[in-house]
Amino acid sequence: MSITKQLKITFLGTGTSTGVPMIGSQHPVAHSNNPKDKRLRSSIMISWDEYIYVVDSGPDFRQQMIRENVMSIDGVLFTHEHSDHVAGFEDVRPFSFRGGEVPIYLTERVFKALEKRYDYIFAVKNRYPSAAKVKPIIISKNDFFHLHGVKVLPVEVMHGKLPILGFRFNNFAYLTDIKYITDEEKKKLSQLDSLVVTGLRKELHDTHFNLEEALNFIQELKPKQAFLTHISELLGFHDEIQKELPDNVHLAYDGLHFMST
Repeated sequence: MSITKQLKITFLGTGTSTGVPMIGSQHPVAHSNNPKDKRLRSSIMISWDEYIYVVDSGPDFRQQMIRENVMSIDGVLFTHEHSDHVAGFEDVRPFSFRGGEVPIYLTERVFKALEKRYDYIFAVKNRYPSAAKVKPIIISKNDFFHLHGVKVLPVEVMHGKLPILGFRFNNFAYLTDIKYITDEEKKKLSQLDSLVVTGLRKELHDTHFNLEEALNFIQELKPKQAFLTHISELLGFHDEIQKELPDNVHLAYDGLHFMST
């Protein structure tokens, strides 16, 4: 059963799929000297008591784990199969060296995508001997589960035309790559203490909330506090955008952490 626990959420990365700065970019934000304008691919770490879980393992996963001095993890939850969210999957390997199988929580579709992409990890025969050892746990939007006393509720959102998962941990919710959510799924997000949601840029985008959409969504749900992530350099300079936001809304940056219930 779930009990009220203080969760520590750490932003491992807050950037969009290209990271910030993007390779070869001449945008002014790409040349900012503010470390808050340097963004690795989006991911978070959630910890409580002695437990540590990560949502997504993008291409910067190794760098993020080293930066945060993470010695072990208890599992990885995947939102979807796009490269900026799974390309660092192989780098769970050192954790399996030390602690055995690493549980991974993902939908059947995402599992099949990883199984195809990393066939040497999941192969039954002729498995590469030193490949990461993982334990797939198939989840769906219809079933909640518990992680060491914390209730986890998958929340389906639409990433363009692709259904993907966000997650609610007790009273904290993480929704990345969101463009649309049904009223039925929205009911899972009532009375939040904290919300993290995509705020890609000011201009409209086909598959992500822009800033206006994200702020309208936050206003509708009314969490006590909210953070914007999956940010493009096109949104603007961190310090300038933060001044435009409501008092309870914060522009996330890599390494930022906060507490939530």
